[in-house]
Amino acid sequence: MPIVVSVVIRTSIVLMLLSVGLSATPAQALSVLRSPMRLAQSIGTMMLVMPLFTAILASALELQPDVQFVLVALAVSPVPPFWPSKSKHGGGDESYTVGLLVASSLLSVVTIPIVLKTFAVIFSVNIAVPVTTIARVTSAMVMLPLLIGMIIRALAWGFAYRAARPVGRAGTGLLALGALLILVRAWPSMSALIGDGTILTLAAFTMIGLIAGHVFGGPAEDERTALALACSTRHPAIALSVAMANYPSSPRVVPTILLYLLVSAAVSAAYLQWMRRQARPRPQRLSVLR
Repeated sequence: MPIVVSVVIRTSIVLMLLSVGLSATPAQALSVLRSPMRLAQSIGTMMLVMPLFTAILASALELQPDVQFVLVALAVSPVPPFWPSKSKHGGGDESYTVGLLVASSLLSVVTIPIVLKTFAVIFSVNIAVPVTTIARVTSAMVMLPLLIGMIIRALAWGFAYRAARPVGRAGTGLLALGALLILVRAWPSMSALIGDGTILTLAAFTMIGLIAGHVFGGPAEDERTALALACSTRHPAIALSVAMANYPSSPRVVPTILLYLLVSAAVSAAYLQWMRRQARPRPQRLSVLR
């Protein structure tokens, strides 16, 4: 990846998470970690149910081994920095969204090795787990900007309130620019995956995540929506680190993850549209007494 594009992407991630921190409270950040039931339900669905179904899906399909492993790497990754905005626009509970972002990021250093080592034993394969890289990405690119934003909010609430939205919009704009530059550069490699079943597989992966989160998300609709989006939207950088640690010379890892981002966005948009239709009040029929 060219240095300019890398700087743009990293800056966008920092700004987006800084925006979340500027509008979040410590109680929101710790909301999932403080509730054992919510923690078990959320992380269990993301890191146990989702990887299990993904492993079944990957083993049942005739795809290249590196593409199959990308699915597993995505399934064990935490939520990405743009997920809070996506969850908020989808009607997800704000406190639960911030809490799940913090919980999944902090616990990923533990959950990813455990799940991958379990898969290695079950399927009798060797799986490399880049624990140091995972810890570095989650701490520097997730927890640090989030913590800085929360400190600014504690010291200057009015400034944080006014700055949160423009900072978030700047991050979103930079992310869109960086994604466009990456897509232009990587499109030839991505187009090679079209027609071999990869797109349908990625769509199935996203749908599995949406269904799992929707089913296990509990009775509250806003938390159910947030967990559905969390299960289907995973951190591409961490998934890339895990996949490249096991297939360092594969030409398909990066294009598959980029293609996943496009497919996931499209399928998630359809899910949110369906949820909005379900939430609309239906007109009641009037019965006429004769």
